[in-house]
Formats: sequence, C-alpha cells, structure tokens
Amino acid sequence: MKIDEFIKRVNGIFYAEYSYDSNTIYIYRTEQDMIDENKGGDDTYYFMAIKLCETKFSLFIDPDWLPDNVTGLSFLFNLLRELEDTPVKERFPEKKYCLRWIDDDAGKSFLGLYRKTTGHSDPFWFLFGEPNLDAIFTESELNQLKKDNPRLATAIDAMKEEVKDNED
Repeated sequence: MKIDEFIKRVNGIFYAEYSYDSNTIYIYRTEQDMIDENKGGDDTYYFMAIKLCETKFSLFIDPDWLPDNVTGLSFLFNLLRELEDTPVKERFPEKKYCLRWIDDDAGKSFLGLYRKTTGHSDPFWFLFGEPNLDAIFTESELNQLKKDNPRLATAIDAMKEEVKDNED
C-alpha cells in the first residue's frame, strides 16, 4: 500500500497527514484537531505518530487523545499492518517531472508528448506553456525515454523539473 492510499483510507474515519520532513504520519481524531495543533502552542492534538522506518514502524500513541471509536482503531491497526507489509520502495508514489525547455520573452515552455489526453494514434512532441498532463512524466517514463534515446539522456536529466502534486 502506498502512503497516499493509507492516508486516504484513514481519512475515512480519522484525519491523517504525512510529514515529508520527519517521515512521519500524524493521525488525529478529527481535522479540527490538526488545525488546532497547527495554530501553534504547546498542545499536542494527534493521538498517534508513526515514524516510518526501514523494517518496522516506531509508534507513539498519546493515551490522553485516544478516540473512543474501537472499531476505527481496529481498522487503523489493520491498515498499519498492510502498510508495514509493503516494501519500503513501493510505499511512496512515483515522483512526477516535466521537461523544462527554453524560457524566453514568451515565458516558460515545457516539452510534452500528445498522447494521454488527446488520444492520438500517432503521438507527437509539442511545446506547452504550462506543465499539463501531456507534459508530465513519471520517473519510470523518463527512464524508458532515456533508454530508448541514449543520446538524449543527458539533456533529459538537465531539463527534468519535479512537479508537486496539489491533490487532497
């Protein structure tokens, strides 16, 4: 199970968020608890912090904040087991990149391949002013592109720019 899938499933009962900085998942009873904690102060509102380690997780459970929802806690621990059983390299969603072409007076430009959204039978390369779906590639797609075009591998690496997801 990927971490983003874990977060979505937990959010069906509680509220969870992942901190990339600390490699920790924080689980709150409600979204309001998370908002209250992020306002500042010394109060801790999360009831569980899960530090993601290579093999096992490091759990911190605050007994003062445990929810009364026993069924929800059982569901949560089953999800944790499923996440823990997933190999570390498979837990994280694949990073996405765009290929930054030339910035000029017209602005930024990104190299993209008409294929995904237009349904062309013969895909073709095109320049876009924004990194849209046709101009966003996963790491594995770029690796395949470099494998198929070894002379361009250095250029692909030089143009590669990470795209941050704005989902949920």
